[in-house]
Amino acid sequence: MTNFIENLAQSIPSWGAKLAYGDKTTLDGHELVPVAVVIFGFGGGEGSGEKLESSGDLPPGKGEGRGGGGGGYTVPVGAYVGGPDGPTFRPNIIALIAVSIPAISAAGWAISRIVAARR
Repeated sequence: MTNFIENLAQSIPSWGAKLAYGDKTTLDGHELVPVAVVIFGFGGGEGSGEKLESSGDLPPGKGEGRGGGGGGYTVPVGAYVGGPDGPTFRPNIIALIAVSIPAISAAGWAISRIVAARR
């Protein structure tokens, strides 16, 4: 188990847009490097050798356990496009708007609370 955790910890820095969208590519003579927000999480499990009183569906002497899992998602926020003046960032406007909606909603809620408190 320790080797798995060490290997996972060593591989995490290489995760990102490259994992989701691949290496940089060349399109019409311009080098494209994808940029993404990558979010992931993992869960664990636990168990015991004793039956809990609240569950009557297990036979006597059998233990209980609960599992875990993991998941993640990526949001393509844009790409660096190579040009004669060097790489420039080209945003993915739709993804940036979708990602900013929660922040804008929270800011609007906070401002309305502040205004209401000052009255």
